[in-house]
Amino acid sequence: MSQVTKTEQAGHAGGIQSARQNKLSNEDGKIMIADNVVQKVAGMACREVSGVHAMGSAGTRAFSAIRERIPGSSGPNVSQGVGVEVGENDAAIDLDVIAEYGISIADLGRNIQRNVKTAVERTTGLNVVEVNISVDDVHLPEADGQRQGQQQQPRMS
Repeated sequence: MSQVTKTEQAGHAGGIQSARQNKLSNEDGKIMIADNVVQKVAGMACREVSGVHAMGSAGTRAFSAIRERIPGSSGPNVSQGVGVEVGENDAAIDLDVIAEYGISIADLGRNIQRNVKTAVERTTGLNVVEVNISVDDVHLPEADGQRQGQQQQPRMS
């Protein structure tokens, strides 16, 4: 009986793989999806999750802030902090995230993984095999208040 179950499972898994291949490859030809498409979809899906303050390392965020101020630039880079590896049918995604202070980082990570995986698979038809998240920093709310509008008092000697 267990032999039949294993055979049925193998046949079922093969059916799933065939269905996925049909989305991107069929008798009419192949559909190729560029890395930057997956990066943008994953970046937008990650930013939708409550608790994500920003994405990317400190260096890339600083460079991006300068680039956005240049007249004629394309605006914010939604793929900042997103790395992908895209195969014919599969994708692996790496995300660099800055979390909001006070949230559960473990819950945030799971929510990001779920949202990114769903969005990329729905949009592209690729099978997302992994979503790896690196939380690089925590955004402290009072840090913004001190930099914006509040000038530091000069020290008195």
